[in-house]
This record gives sequence, structure tokens and C-alpha cells, in this order.
Amino acid sequence: MIESIDQFIAQFSSFVWGFPLLIILIGGGVYFLVLSRFLPYRYFVHAIGILRGKYDDPNDPGEISHFQALSTALASTIGMGNIAGVAVAISIGGPGAVFWMWVSGLIGMCTKFFTCSLAIMYRGKDTRGEVQGGPMYFIMEGLGKSWKPLAVFFSLAGLIGSLPVFNVNQLTEAIREILLKPMGVQTGLESNLATGIFLTVVTSIVVLGGLKRISKTTERLVPFMVVLYFVSVFIILVIHAAEIPKYISLIFTEAFSATLFKGDQMLGGALGGLILLGIRRGAFSNEAGIGTAPMAHGAAKTAEPIREGLVAMVGPFIDTIIVCTLTALCILVTGVWESTDANGVSLTATAFAESLPSVGSYLLLLCIAVFGISSLFSFSYYGTKCLSFLIGADKKHYYNYFYLSSILIGSIASLDMMINLIDGVYALMAIPTMTASIIMAPRVVKAARVYFSKLKAD
Repeated sequence: MIESIDQFIAQFSSFVWGFPLLIILIGGGVYFLVLSRFLPYRYFVHAIGILRGKYDDPNDPGEISHFQALSTALASTIGMGNIAGVAVAISIGGPGAVFWMWVSGLIGMCTKFFTCSLAIMYRGKDTRGEVQGGPMYFIMEGLGKSWKPLAVFFSLAGLIGSLPVFNVNQLTEAIREILLKPMGVQTGLESNLATGIFLTVVTSIVVLGGLKRISKTTERLVPFMVVLYFVSVFIILVIHAAEIPKYISLIFTEAFSATLFKGDQMLGGALGGLILLGIRRGAFSNEAGIGTAPMAHGAAKTAEPIREGLVAMVGPFIDTIIVCTLTALCILVTGVWESTDANGVSLTATAFAESLPSVGSYLLLLCIAVFGISSLFSFSYYGTKCLSFLIGADKKHYYNYFYLSSILIGSIASLDMMINLIDGVYALMAIPTMTASIIMAPRVVKAARVYFSKLKAD
């Protein structure tokens, strides 16, 4: 029975991540680049100034600050996708997969600029009359009520896509492999369930407190976890510094030769399979075009859509270009991607353990714990917003109970099943998000030109 479900989910994920989705996700991102003439990238420094609170106005509509909005979005994106997802990509695609993750990240920066600008430009109101943002709202407010089926489709997919099953699965594996087994604790269903129960309790304390508690918690956790992970990987890279040039070169050469690719061929061959693998893992990591980030940034306290779009653009840069690259180099320079059959978080754990024998595994476990738990907080908010749109804000809290129960499922299910499930539903979420964003993209460009003209005049 379990094998049949696993196979069905794998086939579903493979089907929805076909060529049409690649066109709408990456083709749409390239369209944004061309349409904007790379305009958002020129204001990256300005985006940092916005994050620092330079342009904050306490009278602007919204619930949370620019920094809290980015922290909430990053708490969901900087997680297992950066540690386990990168490891999965390299174990299947070799070093070349990293290049296509970079491509996904760079294009994703522009995609997030557009989608998150729209999240502020076309905010709607829930059944309580509170201002809300996200794909379901900018579809309705920007395209009209006749497009409601598309907004409903996004929200339905979001109910599943917001579940934390992949993050919980990998966090459970990390605790089992790094902590419990070395201590001689017998592992299995009981230990996994115990871990799941613990995570459920910790998560419930935060998520049942609503967005403000989530944003305040992630505001503290995100900077800490990025710095901790950066320092840990930097030490490993210093130890293996002589290997870095070789693997950076291999990332570029393998990106177009795909000689080390072990996955299913797509789009006519191994190279097509490699490109699709990198794009999928990049999209899973930074979530650009999926629609989750606009729900977080749509709650930002601002009256200027372009300003929030610029803040959102920083997300994929931190997530994919910096954090994913650190993980990839760590796995590559230590050689564990060739010397072991480990996959997912276990592969990254092996790299840490071999380079820092006494403390490496525990450092990674601490990073994983902070990454994983912080992502559990943010995803619950996304799910409640989707349910609120579908059946009313007064009933959105019911999602949290469904969400918390799914943590137990994620702790005992297989890795492949969890990856395929979330991959597949993310693809479904991307369809309405990107469709609406592509249609309304000229409106964002027009607003951006007005905003940047005013900025130059000041």
C-alpha cells in the first residue's frame, strides 16, 4: 500500500514538473528580466537600506516590518532545501546541478520582485476586514472576480504545499543519525514518533500565537542561523581550500556536459534532466514563483509596492546564491558526494563529520534544528492564509491543528515520498502565481519607473 502511494506521488510530481511548468517558471522569470531591463538588480543597495528601516513609516498599512516580512519568508526558504535539498541535487546530478540552482536563484530574484510588488499593489481584505496580501488576493484584486477559480486553485494547493512534512522528515533523520545512534539509542518508529511529538509541541507554542509571534521569533532566529551556518561551513572550506578552485570549475563544466548525472533523462537527454533537477531544487529552496513569499511580504507595513518587491528580491540571493552555495561546496570539497551512498541531510552530515570530527555533526544538528524549526513556524502562517481565503478568517485557526498533526506524518514517512509530494504541489501553486504575475507584470514595471524616478529626484 505504502509503495503504491509512493509510486503514485512520484509519477504525479514528474508529470506536473514537465516542460510546460519549466516554461512558465523560468520563461516567466526571463520575461520579467527582459521587461524590467534588469532594473531591480540596480537597486540592490537601496533594498538593504529599506531593510534597515530607513524608509519605515508607522502609519503605513500592514502588520509587520520589512525586516520581519523578509525574516518570515526566509525562515521558510532557508531550511532543509538548503541542506538536504542541495545534497539531493548533487547526489543525483553531480556538481553541475549547482549551476542550474544558481540560474534559478538569479532569475528568482526578479520573479520575487514582481510577485511581492503585486502582493502589496493589490492587497485585499479577509472576512474580518483585515488587509491581506498573497497570490489569491492579487489575482482577485488585480484581475477581477472572474479569475476567482485561479485564486481558489492556488489556495487549495497551498493547504498541502504549506505542510512541513519534508522539513520534519529531514530534521527527524538528522536527530536520529547525528544524535540518537551515536548515543546507542535504539531507533525506529518509536524514536521517530517521539521526535515528531517533541517538534509538534515546540511548533504549537509559536504558531498558535499568530503572525506577530511567528514574525518576532523568526526575526531573532534567522540572522542567528545564517551566521552560525556560514561560520561552520567557512571553517570546513578553509580546511579544504585547495580543492575549491577544482570544484568551482567542475560546477561550470558539468553544468553543460552532465556526465555525472544519474537521474531520469528529460527534454531529450541527460542535460535536460540536469537542468530540470537544478531548477526544481532551486525553486524548492528559494520558492520564487511558487507564491509563498508574497503571503509573507503582503503583510509588510508599507504603502509602497516597489519597496517591498526590492526587499523580497534579497531573499533568493541570501537563500540560493549564498547559503545553497556554501552547502554545495562543503559537500563537494570534502569528497563525500563520491565516497558515500548517503543522501539528503545525511550526506551533508557526513561532510561536517569528516572535516570536524569532534564537533562537526553537532554543529550541523544545531543549524538543522534552527533551520528546520524556524521553517515550521512560517509555513503554518501560509496555510492559515489559504484556509482563511477559502472558508473565512474566523475558521483559519483550524488549519493549525491539521498542520500540527502533519508533523507526526512527516517524522515517519519516507524521504522520496516527502520530496515528491511537496515538489508536485509547489508546481501546482506556481501555475496561478506565475500566470497572474505575467499578465500584470507591465503594471509593476510602470510603478517601478515612477518609484525610481521619485527616488532620484529626492
